[in-house]
Amino acid sequence: MLNTPSNIQKKVFERPKTIQENYDYPFCAGCGHGVVLRLVAEVIDELGVQGKTIAVASVGCSISMEKFYDLDIVGSSHGRAPCVATGVKRAKPDRVVFTYQGDGDAATIGMNETIHTACRGENITTICINNTNFGMTGGQASATSILGQKTTTTKQGRDPKKNGYPVHIAEMVALCDGAVYVERTGIYNPQSILKTKAAIKKGFQNQLNGLGFSFIEVLCACPTGWKLSPVDSLSYIQNEISKVHKIGVLKDVTTDTALQNTRQVKV
Repeated sequence: MLNTPSNIQKKVFERPKTIQENYDYPFCAGCGHGVVLRLVAEVIDELGVQGKTIAVASVGCSISMEKFYDLDIVGSSHGRAPCVATGVKRAKPDRVVFTYQGDGDAATIGMNETIHTACRGENITTICINNTNFGMTGGQASATSILGQKTTTTKQGRDPKKNGYPVHIAEMVALCDGAVYVERTGIYNPQSILKTKAAIKKGFQNQLNGLGFSFIEVLCACPTGWKLSPVDSLSYIQNEISKVHKIGVLKDVTTDTALQNTRQVKV
C-alpha cells in the first residue's frame, strides 16, 4: 500500500476487524488503554489470527476489553490471568493466547503468577499496561509507583522508608530462563506508539513460532489517577516515569537460530 494521503487516512481511521463494530468506549479521557487495545487489534488483523486468538483479561481497567474486541475472551481473578492463559494454551496449543493486564494486576497482586509463568516458559504473550497505580479502584499506589508519586494511598508521595521502592517487573521477567523476549515501551508520541506496536507484533510472532514466553510492558497514561490533564500525562510518562522504568529491549533471544530450534514447541 502506497503512503498516499488517502491511504494513510484510511489506515488511521479504519476500524480493525478485531474491534467490535458497535461498542461503548469504556475508558477515561486520555487513558492509554484505548491506544494499546487498537494496536493489539491491528496486529491480530495483520497476522490473520482473529479466528484462533483467545484473550485473557483480569480485574482492572483491562477487563473492559470484553466490550472492545470481537474475540473469544476469558475472565480471570485479580492477578491470575497468566495461570488461566497457561491452562487455555495447554488445552488448545494451536490457539494464540495473550493476557492483557495492568501493573496492579501483573506486577503487584499477580507478580508471583507472572514470574512463575515466565520461568516455565509458557508459549503465551503477556501485555502489561503500566500506569503506576490501581486505576480502576481509585488511584491507589501499586508496586510500580515511582518515588514521590502521589496517590490515594501515598498522599505525600511514595516514600521508600514507608512504602518501599518501585518494582521493575520487566527486569524481573527478563531474569527468567523461560522468557525469550522482554521489552518495555511507552505511548506518549507517534514514534513511541509505532515502537509499541512493533513490540506487540513481535511478542505474537514469537508465540506463533513456538519460542516461549514474551512480555511487553507499556507505560501508559492515567490522567484520572494521576490528577493530570491528558497532555500533561504524556509528558509525565516521557519525563518522569520512563526515567525510573527505562524504555528498551531487556531481553531478546529470538534472534539466536540455535536457541530457537531448542525452544520449538511440538504440538
